[in-house]
Amino acid sequence: MLRGFYTAASGMLAQQRRAEMLSNNIANANTPGFKAEQGTVRAFPELLLSHIETNKNGHVTQKEIGPLHTGAYLQEIIPLYTQGDLKETKVKSDVALIEEVVPTLEETNVKGSLFYAVQTPEGQVKYTKNGHFSLDENGRLTLGGNFVLSTNGSPIVLTESDYAFSSDGRISVNGEPTGQQLDVRFASDVRNLVREGNGLYRTVGEEALPSAVGNGAIQYTLKQGYVETSNVDIASSYTDLLTAYRSFEANQKVLQAYDKSMDKAVNEIGRVR
Repeated sequence: MLRGFYTAASGMLAQQRRAEMLSNNIANANTPGFKAEQGTVRAFPELLLSHIETNKNGHVTQKEIGPLHTGAYLQEIIPLYTQGDLKETKVKSDVALIEEVVPTLEETNVKGSLFYAVQTPEGQVKYTKNGHFSLDENGRLTLGGNFVLSTNGSPIVLTESDYAFSSDGRISVNGEPTGQQLDVRFASDVRNLVREGNGLYRTVGEEALPSAVGNGAIQYTLKQGYVETSNVDIASSYTDLLTAYRSFEANQKVLQAYDKSMDKAVNEIGRVR
């Protein structure tokens, strides 16, 4: 009886985590560069029950009872790094990163991904897909208070209002090149990326991602005045969220049924009248 409690409770926990994941996707459907999270519900390993007894002669016999299912859990939640649609903003500081040719990792058969490099106020280098940049009071190109980096490792500074980004990220001011270029990094194995919130990522071991600039195996285009929208599929997310709620309720009813059975077993069976 108690095993049923654990099985139903594990199903409820799995669906609760799934609902939280889907709710976060829906909440960020309009966040530039946001990558939808995905996860799958998987059963715990199945157990085989056997009854073992020893007779009065000391002979041990074993009788197979059957398999026992021990519930389910939500596997690791990972982002889906497919390219989102482009949205024209006509804002000069917005730059969309369009992936054209990106190598695939043979081990997983999953494409790598490209990111902008930004520096936090504490000096740490993080990575982002969000190209919705802005200029601070000192003319530095920023994203949510983080400094957007150039290929020389320093923050990009724009001293004039007439600036432009070329398709490969080179920056010109008043039609003259500044020697600055947007730093685009390449993650060959996206499994090593950790989401930190606010559209930022880091590697598992804090290692720096290699630059994609000048890499002949990679092709990309930067488009000024555009941002990459999130890749969240609103319709399927709402459908999956409703399914998660229904599954949660089903497990909840099973748990309530077990609770009523236990109540009868404790308070009514064997009662002396």
